[in-house]
Amino acid sequence: MAYQFSHRIDESPVNPVAREAARLKAQGISLSAMNDSNPTHWGLAPSALPQEYTADPRGDASARTSLARFLHERLRREHTEDAGSDPVSEDNLYILSSTSQAYMWLFMLLCDPGDAVLGPKPGYPLIESIARLASVEAVPYTLFYDGQWNIDLEAMEGIIHRYASEGKKIKAAVLINPNNPTGSYVRKREREGVIRLCRENNIAVIADEVFFGYPLMLVPGRGRIAGESRVLTFALDGLSKALAAPHAKIGWIQVSGPRDDAGEAMRRLDIIADDFLPLSQFQISAFPGLLNEVPSRTEIVLRRIQGNLATLHRLLGQEGGSTVDVLNAEGGWNVLLKFPASVDEDTLALELLNSCHIVPQPGYFFDMPSNGYVTLSLLPDPEVFRTHVHALLAAVDRLVQGTADAAAGESAAE
Repeated sequence: MAYQFSHRIDESPVNPVAREAARLKAQGISLSAMNDSNPTHWGLAPSALPQEYTADPRGDASARTSLARFLHERLRREHTEDAGSDPVSEDNLYILSSTSQAYMWLFMLLCDPGDAVLGPKPGYPLIESIARLASVEAVPYTLFYDGQWNIDLEAMEGIIHRYASEGKKIKAAVLINPNNPTGSYVRKREREGVIRLCRENNIAVIADEVFFGYPLMLVPGRGRIAGESRVLTFALDGLSKALAAPHAKIGWIQVSGPRDDAGEAMRRLDIIADDFLPLSQFQISAFPGLLNEVPSRTEIVLRRIQGNLATLHRLLGQEGGSTVDVLNAEGGWNVLLKFPASVDEDTLALELLNSCHIVPQPGYFFDMPSNGYVTLSLLPDPEVFRTHVHALLAAVDRLVQGTADAAAGESAAE
């Protein structure tokens, strides 16, 4: 069954003037536009930007060629079990300002107002926020922890069937690979299960893989979803994480899947992209050089996060009977720490804020299933990182002891 896209895209027929102009251009006839208001065509651009501007909805053609070459080389370097069988082609790439913008474009492309997308829980709240702006319902699917994080495929299937029985439409499943904040990669078994469900229920896949290049351990079956050919797939990535440069603000979408679905998706996505044209020539000019820096910069960040994770395990081991544990994290820049549920997350956060001037992120920020979690960034300078860990452990110990003392006092009073 062909994928059913949203009705937000104007499907009006091409007017006869545009149709005839296209026919003449196809014959190699050069046309002069009476209403050409592009100043770069007439020598009026400033000297700092002498290039002629060509509005390409997918992004500058030479920049997309550089990106396709970069993605091909990256796959070769990573040696992972990638699901993608489609070759990386510049024609299947869209360059835009960020993955946040990519989410908005895709929600508009795939969903009518009131339609739904699946997103992971625990997960980063950005998806829900952008979905709300697009009048789309974000429906959580569960990740459960049994020493490692897993997608609950049975529960996901139940959600899909329940929505279908109620006459509601789930149009996309968002996979974060690896997830933030759990740091869990989508394993091959999970990937195959999600793809099966999406194929059976005419659901597209949105794969956010911005943290993929930051493994914290060896993960059997780790592979990119980008390039998946069996179901309509949109893979998101960008320089914000790959280059550790959030201020670079360049991201991309790689479209793949069954030929007819992917072709129709790109025809419609061209219309959305043409309404925005988000990148400046300054960004495009710098883009190839920034891509060249990614491997070395990624290696620098990898050394930092892996080194800090080793420090964390060492510090927790030195504590002996520490009441704080680190949950198994496979990739990304953060880890989750678990502390006794008797300690309220907000109480711990306020204790750190007021006594140490450290601002934590409690687990409920990410829809953790219960009280007793906090996220910890692995990016800080090693000395600052140790300070954060020591402060957290001391604060938890104080609060645990305070809870025990209060309980003892109540018992004595009885």
